[in-house]
Order: sequence, then C-alpha cells, then structure tokens
Amino acid sequence: MDTPILWSEKYTYADYLTWPDAERWELIDGYPYDMSVAPNRKHQEILGELYREFSNFLDHRPCRVYIAPFDIRLSEDYSDKHLIENVVQPDLSVFCQMDRLDERGAVGAPTLAVEVLSLATTQKDIKTKLLLYQKYGVAEYWIVDPVEEWVEVLILNVSGRFDLGKVYKEDITSARFPDLSIDLSSLFDRIRD
Repeated sequence: MDTPILWSEKYTYADYLTWPDAERWELIDGYPYDMSVAPNRKHQEILGELYREFSNFLDHRPCRVYIAPFDIRLSEDYSDKHLIENVVQPDLSVFCQMDRLDERGAVGAPTLAVEVLSLATTQKDIKTKLLLYQKYGVAEYWIVDPVEEWVEVLILNVSGRFDLGKVYKEDITSARFPDLSIDLSSLFDRIRD
C-alpha cells in the first residue's frame, strides 16, 4: 500500500532535496510517501497514450505537458524551501502558467493533473491528493481507472472546490481545453493486448 512512511517528524522540501536521487518520494503535508514501486505495464501504456494525446494537442500552444517523475511544489509560502511541505508527482500534469516552471520542476498548481490508479496509490489519489489539488487550485483533475476503463474529471469551481466528477467511458473532452477530445474506448482497446 502507498502509505506514508512513519518517520518521527514532518519533513520539508529542504529535507526532500537531500534524499537519494535513486529513490522516488512524494511529500504531502510533511509526510513522505514512497513511490519506488514501478507502475505496471497497463498503467504506463495508458499514461503514454494520454501524454501523446496532450502533447500533440498542445503543440504550438502556450502550455506544456509533463510526465512523472516531475516535482510540483505546493505551498502557501514559496519563499523558503523549509516552508514547503508538499512535493507531488502527478502521473501527468499540464502547465499554462510558464512562470510556475523552473529547473527543478514547478512551483504552484498545474492547470490540469492526471493520476492513473494502481493498487498501491488508489486511496492516496482519490482522497489525499484530490484534497491537496483542490486546496492549491488545480483547475482540472482526471482520475483514470485502468481496470474499469473510465476517467473521472473533476473541475474546480469558483468557490475553490471540485464539482462532483463526471465519469467518462467513451469520448472525453477537457473543460479547460474544449478542443481536446480523446476517444477512450480506442485508447483502452490499444492497451488491452
């Protein structure tokens, strides 16, 4: 299970930077989550297909798409790395605010984040990260279920809360990018072999 490592204290981005590069971690509210277990083949194929779709769509547009591992720091105060207690690596993220990107990843919420569920991360993705993404203003959050073959899309409303998600099984259209349409049945067909 993808649960936080029960260390004796909370950690910050300053601590995170000292951890071995060979290990993958996320830091949520100061608690480290081990990301070292590699995702399965289906997870990676879905992620690859979604990346291709987003990358092709965003070509020649003022947004960039990134695939994990890509560190995104989320905090109330970015002035000191000792104050940042959240470093996440969504499976896929789209940034349309270029000033949020730096050499180490990103500072601030992406426009859109995608998480592909796996046995190890499901609870974290549908609860912990959902609340974190909502808190820091991720405009659109996609949760992909590779087993049941659906995508739930949550949209941040004007009150700063995610509206009840809409579940897609066939064609999906992004609320933030209405010209982007992805044929989910075709996507899932391609990775069934």
